[in-house]
Amino acid sequence: MPLSMNRDVFITCAVTGAGDTVGRSPHVPVTPKQIAESAIEAAKAGAAVVHCHVRDPETGAASRRRDLFREVTDRIRSAEVDVVLNLTAGMGGDLVFGSVEAPFPLNAAATDMAGATERVAHVAECLPEICTLDCGTMNFNLGDYVMTNTPAMLREMARQMTALGVRPEIEAFDTGHLWFARQLVEEGLIENPVLVQLCMGIPWGAPDDLNTYLAMVNNVPAGWVYSAFSIGRNALAYPAAAVLAGGNVRVGLEDNLYIGKGQLATNAQLVEKAATVVTGMGARVIGPAEVREKLKLVKR
Repeated sequence: MPLSMNRDVFITCAVTGAGDTVGRSPHVPVTPKQIAESAIEAAKAGAAVVHCHVRDPETGAASRRRDLFREVTDRIRSAEVDVVLNLTAGMGGDLVFGSVEAPFPLNAAATDMAGATERVAHVAECLPEICTLDCGTMNFNLGDYVMTNTPAMLREMARQMTALGVRPEIEAFDTGHLWFARQLVEEGLIENPVLVQLCMGIPWGAPDDLNTYLAMVNNVPAGWVYSAFSIGRNALAYPAAAVLAGGNVRVGLEDNLYIGKGQLATNAQLVEKAATVVTGMGARVIGPAEVREKLKLVKR
């Protein structure tokens, strides 16, 4: 189908993520104070939305601690700059098997499985405007880590998010995830306007070549709002691809650590670069107030 360029684009900054990136760049924020400050700088640089994970302040490892989410939330909301807050709800579905000959017992130290209510407990406490919903199960990146999101789990998490008045952002790592997202909408578990993030290039989901990307875009129903990103070497090119195909933009240190070859980036620099791409294409970067209007968000 013909695709129309998006002329009014919002930028999301994925501030820190859950990956093992802390030792690879000094700019990856770890403590709640660092995460909030990096999010605020990204907002000042032009991000209308900040997507936040939290990390253990001592180890830098990904965490689900509610007190850390609470501190990040309070610090961002008390800042002078306005920004839409998007908290992850992707933690608590990590399944790590043993060896190929003895998959059980599971790797207990690495496995982190929680029930639906526990997985959204920080969302219920902090009430962000948006939270993520990873809409499928997949082999994820390296090793024997499986990102686990069963249909029943996703239905219950979507129900709780909607009941809280928090807009789910559907994280789609492959076309089947969009298929199930449509089912959640048909069942009334996710309300309009529907928000989707196309997550490209993550092993072993949808690769980030343009043919696969357009297949993902063509599976986004008319009327839904979507953003797209890729990780690694193609991350800096994806703002252009996203806008040309009618989407919005996501950048940030969760997805990419570099602003150029051998040049480590900050979140603010990645947002500034994306904004330059967007405006250079003749589009307009919109702010948080217009995003709230577009997505019918409840500002806390």
